Amino acid sequence: QVQLVESGGGLVQAGGSLRLSCAASGRTFSSYAMGWFRQAPGKEREFVAAISWSGGSTYYADSVKGRFTISRDNAKNTVYLQMNSLKPEDTAVYYCAADPDNSGGSSLNPYDYWGQGTQVTVSS
Repeated sequence: QVQLVESGGGLVQAGGSLRLSCAASGRTFSSYAMGWFRQAPGKEREFVAAISWSGGSTYYADSVKGRFTISRDNAKNTVYLQMNSLKPEDTAVYYCAADPDNSGGSSLNPYDYWGQGTQVTVSS
């Protein structure tokens, strides 16, 4: 079992930055691919970014490419999402998720463990 706890959300003006953190419990964190997803009111949960178990490979949704950066520190059992140049359309609840099979893709299905989410609100 892996438990995930997100933090770092908040209210920011358009153009601003936030850094989300996701702290994981369990000794197997370093062997899992990790992903960030988001869900805006009335919309389906969507992929934002993913990172391989080693951190050597990263993937991004087109909507955030060049603005967001995913990273991880396996010694701290933590994955991060640095969000720059935020836009009002980035407003959503952001979730981190763990994929034990290391597919690390954009589909929700491989991710077996999810955090409770953290709210990000970007004002115009």
